[in-house]
Amino acid sequence: MKKTIILIGLLLLTSSSLLAQQESLITFYRNHLNLVNPAYVGVGESTSFQSTIRQQWTGIAEAPSTQAVSLTTPIGSKNLALGISFIQDKVFIEKQSFVAIDFSYKVKLSSALDLHMGIKAGGNNYEVNTKGLETYNVVMDPSLEPISRFNPNIGVGFYLKHDKYYISLSTPKMLNTERAKNENGYATVATDRVHYYLSSGYNFTLSPMVELVPSFMVRYVNGAPFSTDFTATTIVNKTIHLGATYRTDKSVAGMAQFDVSKKMTLGYAYEYSLRSELLGRANGSNEFFIRFRFR
Repeated sequence: MKKTIILIGLLLLTSSSLLAQQESLITFYRNHLNLVNPAYVGVGESTSFQSTIRQQWTGIAEAPSTQAVSLTTPIGSKNLALGISFIQDKVFIEKQSFVAIDFSYKVKLSSALDLHMGIKAGGNNYEVNTKGLETYNVVMDPSLEPISRFNPNIGVGFYLKHDKYYISLSTPKMLNTERAKNENGYATVATDRVHYYLSSGYNFTLSPMVELVPSFMVRYVNGAPFSTDFTATTIVNKTIHLGATYRTDKSVAGMAQFDVSKKMTLGYAYEYSLRSELLGRANGSNEFFIRFRFR
């Protein structure tokens, strides 16, 4: 019985491995590129605060959830920018929180082309709270000892910005860190591998009022298949964004984003997994996005 409970827990702990990734997946990745690319904090010309809340597989107790918060601002000259980001993932008894400071420097290549280079420094606090597991032993099982550790990390990124397109390449965590894994029914320590991200998009002007923006995000980690998001977004009057995403890990999503005012943007995305054989009766995933511009 004890091993059964642990195996069920670890199945939920490694839910991201079903998608061949160890890092967070966010449908509104274009709005939160600074989470994976520190160079992106220099792209905006104003101070902004953005946050995303994602609840995955609604209908399943203790399913994965993600909260991401970031603040970006130019500093000094227009070539420098600073950012602070926080992202927390919770799955069953596992929780990890990553906080980082991003620094970006812009090099102007031409009147329409800028290259942003960024550095990310931070750390990940990883916890497994085994007190939530039910056992029938009178004495505490040593295999159920809680796990808690802080892992510092660094990352780098490059962001090429044109009036019509962008190209983003980054690795937000260059150092290998440790987390739990299942080994013969026991929770032991495994090593997180370095992730690489490549993203690009292009703005097509269909009319004075309508733009079409196709984009993609490729995620790669050694030892796992590539995971790619293909997204198409229609922008109406520069204030209404309606889009759809297909992820090669077998999921689809629809999204809507509205500029409520010059300072506030709201967004919602609903994602549905096509892997019914793995998720059974699980419902889709809900994602909410909000952004404030201060100047």
